[in-house]
Amino acid sequence: MAGLGALALTAGCGFRPVYGPQGQGRALRGAIRLEDPVTRNDFQFVTAFEDILGRPTATRYALSYSITTEEIGGGAVQNLGDTRIQVFGTLGFSVTSLDSGAEVASGDIRNNTTYSTTSTQLATLTAKEDAELRLMRLLAEALATRLYTEPGLSPT
Repeated sequence: MAGLGALALTAGCGFRPVYGPQGQGRALRGAIRLEDPVTRNDFQFVTAFEDILGRPTATRYALSYSITTEEIGGGAVQNLGDTRIQVFGTLGFSVTSLDSGAEVASGDIRNNTTYSTTSTQLATLTAKEDAELRLMRLLAEALATRLYTEPGLSPT
């Protein structure tokens, strides 16, 4: 009986599972080529994005992007300084169809993460690098989720 409810939902409102046979997740897998990475953050972002949607194999779209980050200290301790740092990231993106040359999706995605500075310099540097890696993964996941819902990238 539960299967009939799902079938009625699919037929009634046009719902289509992202990873279903005709879903957007499968349609975009291997279809998007990102600009070549230049910075460490770029490399981490591209790797995370390709982990989600695959390396480009049947490329139909080109994705250009820019990543900016900003650090803001917090949790200050007297005679020690900031012990908690927030890293804010913004990903600006534009997706272009290789067939028509038209822009099919664009926008900005923002997210943030934190790291601690209360240990040695090496531990702080390691925590900072880990926070940047997590931020790039968060931005890549948010972009993939957004692209699943973009009408210009519809598989049909």
